[in-house]
Amino acid sequence: MMVKQSGLANRVTGFTLIEVLVALAIMAVMAGMAWRGIDAVLRSREISQTKLDQVAKLQTVLAQWEQDLAQLQDSQVVPALGFDGASLRFTRSTEQGLQVVVWSLTDGQWQRWASAPTTTQTALYDAYQRSLSTLGQRAGALRTLDGLQEWLVYFYRENGWSNAQSSDDEEKAQLQPQQPQQGQQGQQPPRKKLPTGIRIVLRFAPDNGYGGPVTRQLLLGPQPQ
Repeated sequence: MMVKQSGLANRVTGFTLIEVLVALAIMAVMAGMAWRGIDAVLRSREISQTKLDQVAKLQTVLAQWEQDLAQLQDSQVVPALGFDGASLRFTRSTEQGLQVVVWSLTDGQWQRWASAPTTTQTALYDAYQRSLSTLGQRAGALRTLDGLQEWLVYFYRENGWSNAQSSDDEEKAQLQPQQPQQGQQGQQPPRKKLPTGIRIVLRFAPDNGYGGPVTRQLLLGPQPQ
């Protein structure tokens, strides 16, 4: 006896249009979520790399600053170290001779200028006079850091830190650079006592990414009396 099969059993089943649209919508949402996750990872990586680059640059600049001051040398011809509120000016010893170095803050930029090494008193005096000109007139100034709002300089004197612009370091009167007269020795004018340490505080703009002020201090070596 033959059994007659129902016509519904022979029909091929599949997805309806609504089901396909729902599935596509779900896949689109999942793809969007995945893309947002990948984008967040990429952005985080980019921010981290920027931070690392900033820190590396800051460390390099501060290392140069420390190296400059580690070679501080009192020539007894021009002031060995001084700060006027915007510029830290000093002389340092190199293999080629004495050099005048200036670290200045101008328009949010921390810049470094260095004269050519000198071997005579006259050349050193001329280099110091050039260092007193405005930063724009100093050829070869190097821009080291941007976004710097303020920098403070302190000297360590008499077992304590004090503002670098105070007059506590004067012995009798501040040494003024005097052009040496050839063939004349003469008596040197009173000199400023050099501090035994120096501290700087760098304050950056809020959106610069450093997250707060940076402080660095350095012990200065003994200088000739």
